Amino acid sequence: MAEFAVELRDVVKTFPNPGGGEVHAVDHVTLKIEQGEFFSLLGPSGCGKTTSLRMIAGFEWPTEGVVYIDGKAMGRTPPFLRPVNTVFQNYALFQHMTIFQNVAFGLEMEKASTDDINRRVGAALEMVQLRGMDKRKPKQLSGGQQQRIALARALVKRPAVLLLDEPLGALDLKLRKEMQLELKALQHQVGITFIYVTHDQEEALTMSNRIAVMEKGKALQIGKPEEIYERPNCRFVADFIGESNFLTGTIKELAHDSVSVILNELVAEIVGIPIGTLRTGQSVIISIRPEKIRIAEQQNFTNNALNGVVKSVTYIGSETRILVNIDGVELAVWEQNRISTLNLQAYYSEGQNITVHLFPENTLVLPAD
Repeated sequence: MAEFAVELRDVVKTFPNPGGGEVHAVDHVTLKIEQGEFFSLLGPSGCGKTTSLRMIAGFEWPTEGVVYIDGKAMGRTPPFLRPVNTVFQNYALFQHMTIFQNVAFGLEMEKASTDDINRRVGAALEMVQLRGMDKRKPKQLSGGQQQRIALARALVKRPAVLLLDEPLGALDLKLRKEMQLELKALQHQVGITFIYVTHDQEEALTMSNRIAVMEKGKALQIGKPEEIYERPNCRFVADFIGESNFLTGTIKELAHDSVSVILNELVAEIVGIPIGTLRTGQSVIISIRPEKIRIAEQQNFTNNALNGVVKSVTYIGSETRILVNIDGVELAVWEQNRISTLNLQAYYSEGQNITVHLFPENTLVLPAD
C-alpha cells in the first residue's frame, strides 16, 4: 500500500475565460492525503475545491501537475478505471429502480455473481442502517435515507477512496448535523479514505482529521481542525473559519514567542502571539475570537485591557453576544451563560462602561495580506 491514498503534486487547472484568456480554477495545489483519513476541502464557492475533487475522480484532467491515487499517476485514466467512487449532493439515484437495484447497479456492470451481489448489497445496507428497505423506491424514502442509499451504492464497490461533493447540502439543518456524526462513524467503521468537499466550516471541523482551506484556487492552510481554528495563518482563514475580530497595527517589539503591536485604530499597545514570519516595523493584522475575550466592570489587568461602552446585547440562550464600542472601534464579545437566572442585573446592558481584556495567548498577530 502506498504511503498516501491521494496526492496532488503542483496541480493546476485552467479554464477559458469568456472574455479571453484563462481562469486558474486550481492554482499550483499540492496535497498529501493519508490512508484512512477523513480529509475535507473547505472554502467558498469558486475556490477550486470541487474542481480538485473532480480531478481526483477523473472527471477533469489537470492542465499541469499530477494526481496520484495509491501511489499511481492517474494521467488521463477515465473515472471508471480509478479506485474511487463519488457521492453527489443530488444523490443521483435511479428513481425507477428499487433500493436493492440502485445499490447493486455497479456490481452488475462488473458482472459480479448473484450470490456476491446479494451478500455485498446486504452488507452495504446494513452498514448504513437501511436493511429491510431494499424493495422500496427512492421516492418512498426521506432525504436522509436517500443520502444513505447513495453512500451504500458508493461503498458496495469497495473503493480505495470515497469522494463526497457536498453530500449533505440538500438536507435540513437538524438532519444535516445528525448525518455529519453518522458519516464520521461510518468512515471510522469502513476504514477507507474520505475526501469531502464543503463550504460549511462547522461541518469540516466536526468530521475531519485534516482540512485544506481554499481560496482563489490556492490551498491557503492545511492542518488539523484545532490548528486551523486556533492558529489560522492568514486573515482569510481566520475570517472564514468561525468568527473573529480584526485590528490593524505595526510591530513595536518582537520576541521568540510574543510580539508587541501599536494599534492603528486605537491609542494602545497590545501583546500577542506571532504567527508566521514577522519583523519589527511590519504592518500586521490582529485576530481574536469573540469567545476568547473577557469583560470586567473594572480594569483589573495591567496589559491588553481596553476601556469601552456596551453598544448592544443579544441573548441567544447558550451565550450572550455583546458588541463593545472602544473609541469608535467595535469588538464582538461572546460570553457563555454558565448561570441559569432571570435576574436582568446578571447581564450587561447598553451604555454600560466596561473593560475588555484580550488575553495575550488568545491574541494572534498575522502578517497583513
